Amino acid sequence: MTTNLLTAYRKKRDFGTTPEPEGKPRRAGRRHVFVVQKHRASHLHYDFRLEIDGVLKSWAVPKGPSLDPTVRRLAVRVEDHPYAYRNFEGEIPAGQYGAGEVIIWDRGTYRTPDGGDNATLRSELRKGTLHLVLRGKKLRGGFSLVRLKRPRQWLLIKKCDAFATERDVTRNDRSVKSGRRISDRRPTRGKSRVRFTRRSRGR
Repeated sequence: MTTNLLTAYRKKRDFGTTPEPEGKPRRAGRRHVFVVQKHRASHLHYDFRLEIDGVLKSWAVPKGPSLDPTVRRLAVRVEDHPYAYRNFEGEIPAGQYGAGEVIIWDRGTYRTPDGGDNATLRSELRKGTLHLVLRGKKLRGGFSLVRLKRPRQWLLIKKCDAFATERDVTRNDRSVKSGRRISDRRPTRGKSRVRFTRRSRGR
């Protein structure tokens, strides 16, 4: 079953051209990882990824995560990515899906507040409300992902806890892997990973 989770991901990419990993699902372990990749494609956005069922369930967050509990960030569900993608940082070539620069903006481990297992995460994802406790370099503490009426549209919301702040965490713009920043040059021409409608940008 988990092998089929990556079908959409693989169909969109030419692995003879792109440096992105083809990858495969991994067996679920006790500790689940998350990664947030800052991605300058046709639109600058942040890809928020959670390991569930051995793959990275993924959402594109146009404005990036917020540590302010009063701020709700739109998160657009995209195709599952392989577990190996958690380490990907580099340039997706022009003409490839999502062409542009990618850095690992944050990464770490996460759990549910009550210590639920992979089955719990799968159930919460299906129901449309995920409650998470992140332990990253930049993102820590409680967060929720809540699905809206449109199936692909979710909200990423910070919980009110000791890690909540009005500080703009996206100003900390260096990769936690390499220390690199996304360059200021114009995006590489090519197909974007996610298309944002005017309506979705304004949410």
